[in-house]
Amino acid sequence: MTIPLACQEQLLPGGTLSDKFALATSLGYDAIELRGRGDLGFARRLPELRRARADGVVMPTVCVEMDHFIGDFDPDRSRDAVRNLRSQLSVIAELGGLGAMTPAAWGMFSRRLPPFEPPRSPAGDRQVLVDALGELGEHARAEGVTLFLEPLNRYEDHMVNRLDEAVDLCVAVGLPSVRVVADTFHMNIEEDDVPAALRAAAPHLGHVQVSDSNRHQPGAGHLDWPELLRTLDEIGYPGWLALECRLRGDPLRALRQAATVLRDAQPRRAAA
Repeated sequence: MTIPLACQEQLLPGGTLSDKFALATSLGYDAIELRGRGDLGFARRLPELRRARADGVVMPTVCVEMDHFIGDFDPDRSRDAVRNLRSQLSVIAELGGLGAMTPAAWGMFSRRLPPFEPPRSPAGDRQVLVDALGELGEHARAEGVTLFLEPLNRYEDHMVNRLDEAVDLCVAVGLPSVRVVADTFHMNIEEDDVPAALRAAAPHLGHVQVSDSNRHQPGAGHLDWPELLRTLDEIGYPGWLALECRLRGDPLRALRQAATVLRDAQPRRAAA
């Protein structure tokens, strides 16, 4: 099995998505992962995105980029995040993509900083997330795409930090259109055993984002990429590896390094 590679659009220089895609393929990538801003900004890009699709640009996924998310303490901000994600799911469906991804929240609260106790109970957090994921999952199912929930590390979110926590929410929602994102940077902080966490989450794993232990490109830190890719191969992971990282050194060289590391780390199958 060869897992295809995507590169997030903001990492690629170029005036248009077609320019970025040409560069990405020359560096070893197969697709571009899009970013979806708030205020329905992703939907306003539809003319650009349609042109890119007509030019052959492969765009399987979109990662939400907003300042509030579905788990926001403010109900109005939570509802607005749901509204934006519904729109992003519809747009990525029109593009022939797989789905849109979101964390529960980002940068809203951390138990590692004062006041340490959030203003909403764990049961309240869970209910807000289950309600939002249920609505979005139904919309994703109607559109023929998937909503991906991404755990973040404890310093960026207090609600969903590990794969098993995201899986638990997927099970509670009970829709195959709600699945889990594994991000190798966050897993490096939160998971006791990364391969074991991936195996346990396998039935619900829908997408993987990659960066090294220091948030730089694969190959710039200490993650064991052959072991990680071997695990994904063993569980039959059917999705993409999407590069989401900071770039250390010359950007083009760093992008090429990442693609080379990820391709070289994938298990080789002997010819039949």
